[in-house]
Amino acid sequence: MSFLEYRVKFVPTGLRKILYMNWPLVVLVTAVSAVGWLALYSIAGGRMEVWAGRQMQVFGLGAALMFVIAFVPIWFWRNMSLLAYLGSLLLLLVVEFFGTVGMGAQRWLELGGFRLQPSELMKVALIMLLAAYYDWLDVKKVSRPLWVAVPVLLTVIPTVLVLMQPNLGTALILLMIGGAVMLLAGVSWWYFAGVASLIAGAVAAIMLSRGTDWQLLHDYQYRRIDTFLDPTADPLGAGYNIIQAQIALGSGGWSGKGFMQGTQSRLNFLPEKHTDFIFTTLGEEFGFVGVFSLLVLYGLILLFCYVSALQNKDRFSTLLILGIAVNFFLYLAINLAMVMGLAPVVGVPLPFLSYGGSAMLVLLVAFGLIQSAHVHRPR
Repeated sequence: MSFLEYRVKFVPTGLRKILYMNWPLVVLVTAVSAVGWLALYSIAGGRMEVWAGRQMQVFGLGAALMFVIAFVPIWFWRNMSLLAYLGSLLLLLVVEFFGTVGMGAQRWLELGGFRLQPSELMKVALIMLLAAYYDWLDVKKVSRPLWVAVPVLLTVIPTVLVLMQPNLGTALILLMIGGAVMLLAGVSWWYFAGVASLIAGAVAAIMLSRGTDWQLLHDYQYRRIDTFLDPTADPLGAGYNIIQAQIALGSGGWSGKGFMQGTQSRLNFLPEKHTDFIFTTLGEEFGFVGVFSLLVLYGLILLFCYVSALQNKDRFSTLLILGIAVNFFLYLAINLAMVMGLAPVVGVPLPFLSYGGSAMLVLLVAFGLIQSAHVHRPR
């Protein structure tokens, strides 16, 4: 026992939990969120009440939830994983019948002025249930077909419901989350090789079905693919966002134009400047130095998650932390690839920066689970 652990041993339980929290992770999450507040303040022309004030309020609520969740023993969340999954699944079904429509998709539930996106909850609930499943399952059975079919089914069911909204970006993230947790749990590589072959066949079928009676995607989703392949083909229509995003990023140069001096965002050349394309605002105002510093903060968040998982001797906690880290990385990677023209625009927010209540709250809840696993790990 180290000297610090010896001293902590005699501290009251409540205070001990505060000391055991992963404080560097708390500081990093707050720092990234603060960058988002500055960006939203700048985009709104120096007004807090448009987006930044609301985002700060949501962060305050989410941070409080994160601390509450962190103080609850991790075994409680393991026992609640099935209930969380079934509850999220029920909300996805409710969305199909009573959801609010926005931008051509039915993805949200109106709850007293607050818009909840159940698909965001499902990401965390799926990670929790798969981690609990592999914590319960004998390691020798992990790669047996019958026991592989269970997590596949648990992943496919919500994915299909999310596709029906339609929400292709979130559906793909759910599939990748499920696959990542299975891989981390030790499922044989041969299964993933088979899935890769199926994906290649599915992509071919999607492209061949275009314009036929059995077309597999919506027309707007095909237009997104066309835009990804050649944004200049429709510079004032489908390719407008990507072209303006690339102009904004490129115009920032090495050190940027300065805080609140961005032209692409403040003159409304970027339609989704406060949500999906907020990264381009940072690139324009703070340049390469600014966005590189932001990426360092993101990298440190992932690093501290990974270190926390390695330090934990509980299988459920380790898989839970790594699964949430994968989810966080997918948010980040897909959004950055999207705004730089390296991937089709699929409406994935930049974590802790993009304006939006559901994504912010769910991410902070997820980090609360990471903190719970860190605080209550065997010492």
